[in-house]
Amino acid sequence: MLIASSAFLFTGSLGAEDFDSAYGAFMETPGASFFTVSNLWLCISAALVFLMHLGFSTLESGLTQSKNTVNILFKNVFIISMGILTYAFYGFNAMYPGFEDPASGYFALGSWFDVTASMEYMSADYNNYTWYTDFIFQAMFAATAATIVSGAVAERVKLSSFMIFATILVTFAYPITGSWKWGLGWLDAAGFYDFAGSSLVHGFGGFAALACVIVLGPRTGKYLDGKIKPILGHSMPLATIGVFLLFLGWFGFNGGSVLSADPYLVSLVFTTTALAAAGGAIGAIITSYLSLKKPDLSMALNGILAGLVGITAGADKIMPASAIIVGLISGVLVVFSIIFFDKIKIDDPVGAISVHGVCGIFGTLAVAIFSDAATFGAQLKGTLAICVFAFAFSLIVFYILKLTLGVRVSAEEEANGLDLSEHGQEAYPSFTSNAS
Repeated sequence: MLIASSAFLFTGSLGAEDFDSAYGAFMETPGASFFTVSNLWLCISAALVFLMHLGFSTLESGLTQSKNTVNILFKNVFIISMGILTYAFYGFNAMYPGFEDPASGYFALGSWFDVTASMEYMSADYNNYTWYTDFIFQAMFAATAATIVSGAVAERVKLSSFMIFATILVTFAYPITGSWKWGLGWLDAAGFYDFAGSSLVHGFGGFAALACVIVLGPRTGKYLDGKIKPILGHSMPLATIGVFLLFLGWFGFNGGSVLSADPYLVSLVFTTTALAAAGGAIGAIITSYLSLKKPDLSMALNGILAGLVGITAGADKIMPASAIIVGLISGVLVVFSIIFFDKIKIDDPVGAISVHGVCGIFGTLAVAIFSDAATFGAQLKGTLAICVFAFAFSLIVFYILKLTLGVRVSAEEEANGLDLSEHGQEAYPSFTSNAS
């Protein structure tokens, strides 16, 4: 392996001249060009996944009231910053290198991402990128779970409590379940397959969000006299921009998960990702039109995201025709799921629980239905284990926060908007008189 032959280059123990000599020799070895291209592709993919956090910011902002825009944006700024740092300090080495005995791997100890120790793991399995590249690519994933929760609890959650919860979730809970598969833990040994995280990222975040919403309760005035009162978002253009940014970033999310610049696999993953997203949009458009009697833009946008979440677990194994079907089913599911959660008074302003949680489970099962990469039993066991853990962990932690610090702003603060009560500033000060 190229990495094996050059692992010492990244230990920091060589002098400058020795390093230059060894690195020069490495670059002349057969396959060095593929290594360079693959490493570059993963760095580009990391940048695309980073861009998704801008997409989450604008999507969540657009689907909520203008008086809470600063709060939404602040939470997203905090989440990505906190996520990168905590993943470096603990999470990366909790997920990787994982377990020496995969069959017994349930809880991997984490630490600062020590390059010397980590390169030893890399040398055994991979030859397409440096350890630093792997870290920055995976770090972009880490904060996504908390971002999913952010949208679901929007407009009434206390900022300080959310920041504490998000930090605990990303630092400890996400690496635990991630290590079960991607760190060669017990789910990997059981034959579970999740290419880029339908369950490990999206299902995890969706069910963490469900637990928090149950503890938090609905927004004031959302459910009155047995009726559902729509609380409209303030900017559908912002929401639409957010979804297209997420769509773009997903090419890095899934495409980078190939972990090389393999021309066939990268092109296949790009194609299945795009087809599933388009199928999700059409599925949601048709379903919402038939059930709501109007072509609903928010449902169409969530349909795109549903298709993307649905294909993420099997983007490299499910063929293009089947990817369309996965997207269509995801688009149908997300509409009925959003309606269902509203009926049982689970208030999710952006539909995150349905998009990421429900479609994350379906996408994981779709691997067994539309490919031979895993059995249905292994997929069901894996997705349930991840989602139940995320739900239970979040329910306990968020409920403890409710009993101690409180998790909800006062009725007056909610009415005035979290921008003023939590931040003392407005997103649109020139249009205050028109604010929701």
